[in-house]
Amino acid sequence: QVQLVESGGGLVQAGNSLRLSCSTSGLTISNWAVAWFRQAPDQEREYVAGFSRSGTYTYYSDSVKGRFTISKDNKNTVYLQMNALKAEDTAIYYCAADRSVITSQLRVPAQYDYWGQGTQVTVSS
Repeated sequence: QVQLVESGGGLVQAGNSLRLSCSTSGLTISNWAVAWFRQAPDQEREYVAGFSRSGTYTYYSDSVKGRFTISKDNKNTVYLQMNALKAEDTAIYYCAADRSVITSQLRVPAQYDYWGQGTQVTVSS
């Protein structure tokens, strides 16, 4: 059974940093596509960062490129290091995984079968 559990969210001032963790079970992140999405109130869920299915390539949205870094360890945990946070980064952050999503569809939420419960990130200005 695949499970994803996010942690690390919280309240932080603009300009500061947070690191989110996604602890996974029931899958091997080396050959699954794993990504971070976020959803702000009254907005659609949007792609933040993720790995290709092979785990070789990383992708970022333009809004976080250069500030956020996705990484993983050998214990099936995926991280999102978020630096220089802005008020517009405030959202619920979700970890998602899928074993068959193709590269051209990595940024599409509906392509992911498995989701965590989300962790709230609030950035005060």
